[in-house]
Amino acid sequence: MNFRNVQAPTAVVMVRPHRFRVNPQTLADNAFQTLPTGELASDAIAAAARQEFDAAVDQLCAAGVTVHVFDDFGQLDTPDSVFPNNWFSTHHGGRIAIYPMYAPNRRRERRADVIELLKSTYRVQEVIDYSGLEYDDLFLEGTGAMVLDHAERLAYVANSHRADPVILERFCTAFGYEPMAFPTAGPDGRAVYHTNVMMGIASEYVLICLDAISEPKRRDQVAGRLADSGRAVLELSFDQVADFAGNTIELTGTNGRVLALSARAAGALTDAQRAVIEESATLLPLDIPTIERAGGSVRCMIAGVHLTPR
Repeated sequence: MNFRNVQAPTAVVMVRPHRFRVNPQTLADNAFQTLPTGELASDAIAAAARQEFDAAVDQLCAAGVTVHVFDDFGQLDTPDSVFPNNWFSTHHGGRIAIYPMYAPNRRRERRADVIELLKSTYRVQEVIDYSGLEYDDLFLEGTGAMVLDHAERLAYVANSHRADPVILERFCTAFGYEPMAFPTAGPDGRAVYHTNVMMGIASEYVLICLDAISEPKRRDQVAGRLADSGRAVLELSFDQVADFAGNTIELTGTNGRVLALSARAAGALTDAQRAVIEESATLLPLDIPTIERAGGSVRCMIAGVHLTPR
């Protein structure tokens, strides 16, 4: 199968934060969040995050990726709006999914202007909105909760209250994916809150912390399915996951594929891992230390556009 452009979109949506801060409503289950120590005022933190965001957009554009930027000026108190991949996803065939979010203040991140831009710029046949399931305390946080193999039509999902099996089944039936869910545990025994911090699927390789899958039989099944896809399986350590090495996204730029990841994540890769990646993609490290305090990294900042332009 020709994976090109199936897994690695040419365009993305990103949201520029103007009132960035660490979200107190997600601290309980996001072990990757880091509370500020007080040496920086909130305005300074927000300004630093915005500068990091703008520099990341500039680098992506320079690589030839189309970036649709939306501003969040903070009127709705949405501290995590810089991570739009959790509330919507786009799919080949002109389809969009809108998701139910766990934290109440994250539900306000959903915005009609993003969907309208996609409809006006790309061919959109259908929008399926699952967000009303929040009233039943059912959540599925987009491509944070699911790592999608668009070529093999598989949805890899770490079990959590942010990835309800009922909605996962509905999504997979509607969008044509096979669900592959698994239990996880980090070094502290806590479950991984979002699948995309422990794994990222590219066209020719996958970065994954298999040790985080706590059930040996399921771990072997996941490893087997990934190997069957023809990709090289690059195993990540827990330390590399802590440095966001799993939170990556492959994109297609002017001169081919790039792997967008944070500078911290790039620094955590081994020489052998880099060599495999660089056989098919150029590493594109983005320096976002302030944004990473919120518990997400580059993959979380980028919502890929898997739609056909008009």
